[in-house]
Amino acid sequence: MRLLLVDDDLELSGSLKADLSAAGFAVDTAIDGEQAEFLGATENYDLVILDLGLPKLPGVEVLKRWRAADNHVPVIILTSRDVWHEKVDGFKAGADDYMGKPFHTQEMLARIHALLKRTHRQNQTGLSVAGVDLNEELQTVNINGAEAINLTAIEFRLLRYFMINPGKILSKAHLGEHIYEYDNDPDSNVIEVYVNRLRRIVGTELIQTRRGQGYVFGKQP
Repeated sequence: MRLLLVDDDLELSGSLKADLSAAGFAVDTAIDGEQAEFLGATENYDLVILDLGLPKLPGVEVLKRWRAADNHVPVIILTSRDVWHEKVDGFKAGADDYMGKPFHTQEMLARIHALLKRTHRQNQTGLSVAGVDLNEELQTVNINGAEAINLTAIEFRLLRYFMINPGKILSKAHLGEHIYEYDNDPDSNVIEVYVNRLRRIVGTELIQTRRGQGYVFGKQP
């Protein structure tokens, strides 16, 4: 899954991006409000972490513009720990959750997972579809109770995206937008390679090809 991290604190942004990448996310970054507004309007993100105190354009204004443009991407705002009105302003603008600075990375990850699962209406205990159990913390997969299998970063991102969208037709382009970062432009054949690798892990019958359309994980409703 693909996240946008917006913060002008380069040290914090670099550290958090590394932690989020290690947790299995593709992460783009922006350091000012204008860049953030552009990326949020032109790229497909599963979630945004948005600092409110940004140069060029305040984070609240960025969020207001996204919502006015009918962009409903889930947003976690970053606020100063003791400034309560920032939280209020953020929620009024359309935020879904907030974190006060400074924060612990594990709490941030827990909030990200919880918000993504609410957004995709997934069970809070984890991802489980058609006998496939995905451990998001360990980035392993268990098939019908067999021994856990370690996944590479891209395999994990791709399988997780399939599992939160069971039964939906997902094109190669759409998949690429949600598992790769902004500066990566994978050839469609690369997606096909990873799909075939996942088929060897979860079983060929679980990932079906829709010719000219894309792939379906599980069964279409």
